[in-house]
Amino acid sequence: MTQWNILCDFDGTISVEDVTDSLLDRFAPPEWQVLERDWRAGKIGSAECMAGQVALLDASREEIDDHLAGLRIDPAFPQFVEAVFAAGSTLRVVSDGLDYAIRAILRRYRLDHLPVLANRLVPSAPRRWQLETPFSDPHCRIGSGHCKCASAVREHNRHHRVLLVGDGASDYCAAGEADYVFAKHRLIEHCRHAAIPHTSIVGFADAIGLLPALLAGKLHTPRRVLMPEAATR
Repeated sequence: MTQWNILCDFDGTISVEDVTDSLLDRFAPPEWQVLERDWRAGKIGSAECMAGQVALLDASREEIDDHLAGLRIDPAFPQFVEAVFAAGSTLRVVSDGLDYAIRAILRRYRLDHLPVLANRLVPSAPRRWQLETPFSDPHCRIGSGHCKCASAVREHNRHHRVLLVGDGASDYCAAGEADYVFAKHRLIEHCRHAAIPHTSIVGFADAIGLLPALLAGKLHTPRRVLMPEAATR
């Protein structure tokens, strides 16, 4: 059975709603939506968009924590994680969202052991915040704060197959690099138009049902030859 590296988007994929947007709705003035429109229109990259939006947040850490405590994840995601680990595969959370929010929510579900690659939410002054982008790439075609292709797919796909589970624009490039995609929402149409091997899912209950066939090599035709791992002593 082939070992897979499984990469899961967070906002709108693992989480029921877009966590970053919910924070902006609650703690930022309406100007954040202007930046959002400029990003969707292709006038600015997502890193510039999010940095500007995060700078608009007006909230204490306690207020942010209280807000995050009310946000939920897909109820089938913990079972999906168990199934992945039981099969000997790995799982990383890869997000163009905010690491602080992701870790806080995962901790509530006892999933804080999962590796998280995301933008950093950093305090800059009382009630003020700034964005740091440790996983950005100057060559990213869409100017993402977190270039998932560079930080996750290309880094881990030389020796193992890569499954991407995602839902939106931040997953488009990574979907083209992965071996297979479980796609939600806007990512479904992107995969169809780009002829990317994928299966449409509503949530992780569907993903659990598809996992045995994926691991057995029944869902995809390999598009590349894997490199053998270096021998260990």
